[in-house]
Amino acid sequence: MSSSAPAPHPMPTDPEVLAYIARTNAFYPADAYTFSAEDNRAWYNQYAAEMRGPMPPEVATTDFSIQADKPQRQIAARRYRHGQQRHAGTTLLYLHGGGFLLGGLDSHADACAGFCAATGMDVLAIAYRLAPEHRHPAQGDDVAAAFAHLSANGERVVIGGDSAGGNLAAALCLAQRAQGGPMPVGQLLIYPGLGGDTTTGSYLSNAFAPMLTAQESAAYFALRTGGLDRQAVNDPLLMPLKARDFVGLPPAFVVTADIDPLRDDGRVYVERLVADGVAARYRNEPELVHGYLRARHMSARAAASFAAMCEALDQLASGTLRP
Repeated sequence: MSSSAPAPHPMPTDPEVLAYIARTNAFYPADAYTFSAEDNRAWYNQYAAEMRGPMPPEVATTDFSIQADKPQRQIAARRYRHGQQRHAGTTLLYLHGGGFLLGGLDSHADACAGFCAATGMDVLAIAYRLAPEHRHPAQGDDVAAAFAHLSANGERVVIGGDSAGGNLAAALCLAQRAQGGPMPVGQLLIYPGLGGDTTTGSYLSNAFAPMLTAQESAAYFALRTGGLDRQAVNDPLLMPLKARDFVGLPPAFVVTADIDPLRDDGRVYVERLVADGVAARYRNEPELVHGYLRARHMSARAAASFAAMCEALDQLASGTLRP
């Protein structure tokens, strides 16, 4: 009688990262992604509130709505502004993660305020429409409307986001190129899912990673697309790595977590950008896991990675990023 070995379960050894994983898991059942959207959002919102750091006193916020049409709608938005503004006229349009199912203006407020405090740059966050109520391309359409709003105001835009937000940021650049419209001046992508090959690399070696498994990633894709067969999809606005080339895209800083099924998406994206003549830099974080942006208040590794993101953001805004 034969039996197969259990699937590998990669884990960090850093005690601070392990403590972050344990704290996160305390908010969710192990199979949370199989529950309803309402259940997942309730758990996620509570988790985000508990993990949020204090608002930096030098940062002020203003909430407003961006008008959009086709269909007519209002997109909730929040601007973060430093008391001693730097990079005047340049704004980071930040797109939150959450598998296209979760998140909003409050879920990533800590990160947005942190970027603003560290760089002095304005940050604009939006609450794009979520799946499964709104399928692709609704999320990208909301991002495009926010980008158009900033561009119409004469603002230079660095487009950024984590996880699902990183996907949307890369897709926005491809959409603007296709339309011949204004382009962001830079990209800041944090452990993005970009539609890489799920049959090889980190999708296999990190299939059972803590914080995000390959199966969870597939479930989020199905929610966003209404159950499309991922292997049959060839839409770069859904899976940016499906684009034929990346010529003319903005400079990029891409950072990934080593213990994450999405890891190789970021690496491949940067390799292809560089091959097509785009200034791009890649940073992979040993011992860190998907979602570690929230761990920066309890993990030295996550804090150092956040500092590197802020340094790169300064460089993207000033046009000085180098590979």
